[in-house]
Amino acid sequence: MTLSERADLARFREDAARWLREAVPERWRSQRSSLSPAELTGIRRDWDKQLHRAGYAGLSLPAEYGGQGLGLAEEVAFHELAARAHAPEGFGRIGKILTAPTLIAHGTPEQQARFLPGILSGEQIWCQGFSEPGAGSDLASVSTSARRDGDGYRVTGQKIWTSFADVADRSLLLAKTNPDAPRYRNLSMLLLDMRQPGVTVRPIKQISGVSHFAEVFFEDVWVADEDRLGGESEGWQVAMTVLQNERGAIEGITRYVEMRGDMDLLLHCCAARVGRTLDAADFEVRLELVRWQVSKAVELANDPAAFARASAVLKVTWSELWQEMTQLAIAASCPVHRAHWRHQYLETRASSIYSGSSEIQRNIMAERVLGLPK
Repeated sequence: MTLSERADLARFREDAARWLREAVPERWRSQRSSLSPAELTGIRRDWDKQLHRAGYAGLSLPAEYGGQGLGLAEEVAFHELAARAHAPEGFGRIGKILTAPTLIAHGTPEQQARFLPGILSGEQIWCQGFSEPGAGSDLASVSTSARRDGDGYRVTGQKIWTSFADVADRSLLLAKTNPDAPRYRNLSMLLLDMRQPGVTVRPIKQISGVSHFAEVFFEDVWVADEDRLGGESEGWQVAMTVLQNERGAIEGITRYVEMRGDMDLLLHCCAARVGRTLDAADFEVRLELVRWQVSKAVELANDPAAFARASAVLKVTWSELWQEMTQLAIAASCPVHRAHWRHQYLETRASSIYSGSSEIQRNIMAERVLGLPK
């Protein structure tokens, strides 16, 4: 049975769409551009709590861990509906999409009991401490150190491009715990408290003028053994679990919806320009292929190997397509929407870099999907 034939999924979509129409704050819909940063932050914090109260937090997480016990199909469907409803993006994305599944896969029962309730309720915000100035696409080269100190570690180093760092309570942080061990066997994953002394967060202003992320500095920051996720020197395996979730179907469908809006506007802007409409129509086909590939991946969710293969192409496909779309839009020189396209063009310059560059994604497809030699 395909997703389109599932009556229960259709009912879920109807109920979720109805809830979103009633739940999205009117101030967010109509006054967002005039709200202060504090007001925007308040709405986003409250949104995570609303999702939890309504039963839309942790849709695909098992019920025994506090989730709703549904499937990836419901998770993807809800994210699509929320994007179409222009719902706020809460601060819980890293916690719910990346940290929670990784805790379930690698965490101890004590860690799961400590952290999962706060993640799902929206009370605890997480960030992801992976990239560094000298270790972006080559994640195994991280130099942030966690040296042994009694029954824990002292963390020193720097992370960069860290989303939600300025509001986060905890960081899912990859650090080098054994500098003498071989590559890939010298790292550990830590659940670091961001609210303690020694943590400095500096927001980064992007070329588009906004600040989606920050650089973070750690100076002798304490992490107890009980806050290490997985065994010592097993951080690379844990990181792979995180990255598989980061580059998967939920991100793909969320980006699809935003690109769908841009695609409709692009067709409008190009309509009066000779030769441009045909180019835009080609993008329309490629964009629908992104949606089709997301649906294919979701249908294979119960087969981890097949799901990984189906998901592998998503990141490189949507990120490069979005860049090409905005480049065509700039060339179309639509006077009415010039400010929008300038912003989107600048924003999408980074889309083929973050969450794994296109070069890294192609290596993954070559080695893990096609089985080509390194």
